[in-house]
Amino acid sequence: MNLITAKDQQLFGWLFAYTQNRNMTAVRFISRTGDGHLYLILAATLCVLEHQGIWFLAAGLTAFLLELPSYFVLKKTFKRIRPSDLLVSAHIQPSDKFSLPSGHTAAAFLMATLISHFYPSFTLFAYTWASLIGLSRVLLGVHFPTDILAGALLGSASAVLSLSLVL
Repeated sequence: MNLITAKDQQLFGWLFAYTQNRNMTAVRFISRTGDGHLYLILAATLCVLEHQGIWFLAAGLTAFLLELPSYFVLKKTFKRIRPSDLLVSAHIQPSDKFSLPSGHTAAAFLMATLISHFYPSFTLFAYTWASLIGLSRVLLGVHFPTDILAGALLGSASAVLSLSLVL
């Protein structure tokens, strides 16, 4: 486990080093697209505009009902200190105290998984966007790479489980 932590911190340091003395406006914007507002707007718009929208909304609500409690339990269980509390000064203020898993990444991969199921032609776009949200959280100094991996797994698993329950 110490080797994984060491490699995780090393990769974080390598990625974060590229952000020093750089304009982080675009990275902050990408991160903000994962704040949650976009998800509700997308689901509501799809409900109004097309027939699969109601199923997308139902699967999304179910997925978030699975993901959010799991996210909170994992945060409280692992209590992993954020890089901004351990190694660096972050470019943004973290939303909570602990880093594992990344909630922004979990939500983004949850949505990407649902989008890829209901709208397969948007799969590449959805997963690229979700991956950029995860990367942005590392570049902003609030998550380690393994936090991103854990968030991606949590979000994807929550979406897959919700699809099996709703459809």
